[in-house]
Amino acid sequence: MILGNARPNSHITPCEQCPLRRVPCLRAFTPEELEFVKRFKVDELRVEPGASFLAEGTRSEHLYTILEGWAFRYKTLDDGRRQILNFALPADMVGLQGAVMEEMEHSVEALTPLTLCVLPRRRLYELYSQYPTLAFDMTWLAAREEQMLADNLVSVGRRSALERVAYVLLHLYSRANELGMVRNKVAQFPFTQQHLADALGLSLVHTNKTLKRLMATKAIRWQGRHFELLDAGVLGSLAGTVPATSKNRPFI
Repeated sequence: MILGNARPNSHITPCEQCPLRRVPCLRAFTPEELEFVKRFKVDELRVEPGASFLAEGTRSEHLYTILEGWAFRYKTLDDGRRQILNFALPADMVGLQGAVMEEMEHSVEALTPLTLCVLPRRRLYELYSQYPTLAFDMTWLAAREEQMLADNLVSVGRRSALERVAYVLLHLYSRANELGMVRNKVAQFPFTQQHLADALGLSLVHTNKTLKRLMATKAIRWQGRHFELLDAGVLGSLAGTVPATSKNRPFI
C-alpha cells in the first residue's frame, strides 16, 4: 500500500544508465545480475516531501530502492509522539520488512522529493533461488539497517545529548560523503532540528541548546540546509566514534 502524494515518474531511468552505478562505493552488477534487476524493476515513483508513502500496519506489494532524495523511517505513538528510527539515502532499500513480514512495522516519509525504483515482492523468491549473490546483497541491506537501528538505540539509551547530536551528524555526513553528496566539506542536510530531536529522544529545546554547544566547539557549521564539517577529529572525539566506510557495498 502506498500513501501520500506518490505518482509514477514521467521518465523511467534505464538500469544501464542508473546514476548509482557510477558511485564508487557501490558494487557493480555482473551482466546476469543486471539483466535480472532490469526485469525486477517495474516502475519509478515520485514522492513529494512530507508524504508517508509506506505506513505502519499496512501490507505492501512492493519494496523500493531510493534512486534520488532523502527519507526517514519512523513510528508514532497513540498520542502523536514520533520516534525516527533512521534516515534513508540513495541506494538504500525501504519496504523490505513489509515485503517479508506481510505488514509494515514502521512508516516511511519523504524528506525531499524522492525518486523510487519499484520492485515487486512476488519476485523475491526468484531472486533468492536463482541469484545467490543478490540474495546475499539483500541480506546485507537488512543487516545494515539493523546495525543502524542498534547504533541509534545506543545513542538514545547511553550517549549524552552532546554525544548523540555529534554522532548522528557525523554519521549522516559520512553516509552523504560516501555517496558523493559532499562538496568542499559541505553537505545539504534536508532535515530540521525537530527531526533530530525525534531521532535522538530529546526535546526540541534541548536539541537546540545542544547544537549551539556543538557549534561553539568549531567542529561544524550548520546554517539552513548547509552543513559544513570544520574539524572531523573534534566531531569524532565528541561522538566517541569514527564511522566505518564501505568501499564495495551492495544495492539493488
